[in-house]
Amino acid sequence: MIEWALDGSHLRLVDADDTVLSIHGVEHVEESGHEIPRPVEETLVVTTSELRFPHAAVSAFALGSSEHHELDPDDTPLSLSAGEYILSIKTALETCLQFSDAATISHTEGDESLVVSFPDRTRVTVGIKSHHDLPTETITVPDSPDGIATAISHLAAAHKTDRSDRTYPSLRGHPALLEQGDSLEIPDQLRATRPDSGIELVVPPAYESLFVAAPLAYHLQATLRTADGRGRGSGRARLRIPDFGIEKRLSPMPDLEHDVERLLRKTFFLDCLVRNAGPYGTTLAEQHILEALDLDAGALYDDSPQQRLATYLDVPYDAIKHRLPDWHLSTYVTPEYDSVELLPFLLDRMSMVYMPRTSTLEGKELIERALEDFYRSGNETASTGLSRAGARNVAAVDIVKPDLQNGRAHGWLADGVPIDVFKTTPDAYQNRLDYLEQPSESMSVRIVLNDPEMAGEHDSVAEIYRQRAQELAMDVSVNESLTTAELARVFERESEFVHYIGHCEREGLCCPDGLLSTASLSRCNAQTFFLNACGSYHEGKRLIERGSVAGGVTFREVLNDHAVKVGSTFAKLLINGFSIERALDLARSRIMMGKDYAVVGDGTHSLIQSEQQLPTTITVEALDGDEYLVTLDCYSTRMTGSYYVPQTAANECAYLCGTESSFTLEEAGVRSLLCETDASVIYDGDLYWSKTLAQQFGN
Repeated sequence: MIEWALDGSHLRLVDADDTVLSIHGVEHVEESGHEIPRPVEETLVVTTSELRFPHAAVSAFALGSSEHHELDPDDTPLSLSAGEYILSIKTALETCLQFSDAATISHTEGDESLVVSFPDRTRVTVGIKSHHDLPTETITVPDSPDGIATAISHLAAAHKTDRSDRTYPSLRGHPALLEQGDSLEIPDQLRATRPDSGIELVVPPAYESLFVAAPLAYHLQATLRTADGRGRGSGRARLRIPDFGIEKRLSPMPDLEHDVERLLRKTFFLDCLVRNAGPYGTTLAEQHILEALDLDAGALYDDSPQQRLATYLDVPYDAIKHRLPDWHLSTYVTPEYDSVELLPFLLDRMSMVYMPRTSTLEGKELIERALEDFYRSGNETASTGLSRAGARNVAAVDIVKPDLQNGRAHGWLADGVPIDVFKTTPDAYQNRLDYLEQPSESMSVRIVLNDPEMAGEHDSVAEIYRQRAQELAMDVSVNESLTTAELARVFERESEFVHYIGHCEREGLCCPDGLLSTASLSRCNAQTFFLNACGSYHEGKRLIERGSVAGGVTFREVLNDHAVKVGSTFAKLLINGFSIERALDLARSRIMMGKDYAVVGDGTHSLIQSEQQLPTTITVEALDGDEYLVTLDCYSTRMTGSYYVPQTAANECAYLCGTESSFTLEEAGVRSLLCETDASVIYDGDLYWSKTLAQQFGN
């Protein structure tokens, strides 16, 4: 659902996740039933001579031909002669413009805005799509492998195409929900829309095999079924294309995990390359790989799903494994009936699914791993200071070491409290849906300082939130020394984020009149939170149980100066569109004992959308002379299959998210990149925001 309002010449659009897009220069607007040749949720017709968007990448497509243009990063305006065009603009909400006229596309000086101007007043169709889709159907699933296999097969109805374009996030909806019941019940709409790909994925009738195979079956839109076990070898897992007489045998568990991983990464990657032969294509840096493999993108794009997969299966994994983007997310799930309802949420994020395995952390291993991450991030100096706990009674957490597989982020839906993962629960995913179904007009951020000695973090984060509030519809409130009743009301009142700064003991969060146990709350209506206090893990976990989606917590005592660093950095990243998991991961890399911080709930959740749509981290390393090695890292646990375009003068390519891009730039080039890209930057062992750091690189 997209809501819109026109205030003067300012068109404001908001989706269910409170993602806001502002378009300036609109003289008149009306709703339209006009169809635009792109997947959009809402179409409006505006009258304008010039439209201004937040800084964004843009591509122009001439309708009726293969003509395709992109705005160069060197700020040279793009002039389009009179004709019919579609503009694809990578803003916080996916935006398309369709018009029949000449146009000029440019960035303003300082790259604050993207401008689309026309010779005269023109009617322009604006298509808008949220990056979120809510599930519209529910499948009832019995406690049986066959029933679960059939239900998973129907989740692929969320795809809006069976072509390789399905790798675009905008062409994948949210899968139907699964709920437990006595018999299998599939809505008629799902039965009617489920694609018949002609592909089968057969696995043993065990929950662990079904869970592991689910992401591959979902992407391939395959029929997932259980092996009957009759006949020699018939009980083994296998991928089949019956019409082509193809049957690829797969390993039994646990090696089935790795077979599925390799197949999914390979087929998804090749689909991302092949899709560029279609109407939404761009110039990908990785595109030449198809030529090296002697694959014809145009022919594959037009092939049936069976033929395309048959061709992919002939490509040796070793031939492309070093070019595959990092996979964004892996989730470790207990293979039982109670976990079935979680699968649609994991498939919506295109997560790999693995079995949970842990071992004991030996001796000083936690400290050693924390120090290893700290120095790997480029830090050199340690901090010393007073503990945020003092002599208080901090709750203990028994931490274990997980056996982690391939993935940039890791979720844990099983027993135990591992390091290096976000510990989530079924409640977190349902809570997220509840919030998406109740959009609010503005964002509410609550800061609570319950110890005056920690005013340093309080002042820093308050300034960060207030600065951002100048750009977004955001209400920021600051509270100090709240009683238990007052703090309870903060959590029970509807808000998007609560940042608590203070102490925590075994019995709860510290207040002047006692301790607040979050277990005492009837309901938590804070969508996300950060409990920056010693040993806050258990209190944070209870907030998820009471209604929150995700939050940052600590496992044990933390030093006060460490907490200030983590708190201020986390606030900056979160409020600029980074997911909870990614924001805390980067923030904790600034301190030596970063492993003391963790995320509970759905770590893939973002408080807001980044203005650049895909949160980016840039690493800048000084080379000899006036040159720097600049590396861009852009990935999202929500937007798998997206691409990004580095804003450097010499670059003409897009890169798949999960693939780093590196450039050697002189000082002026670094400054230009930092000015044009809204990103976190790792430079000289510390973390900065791009536009702030740009000032250090001359004029």
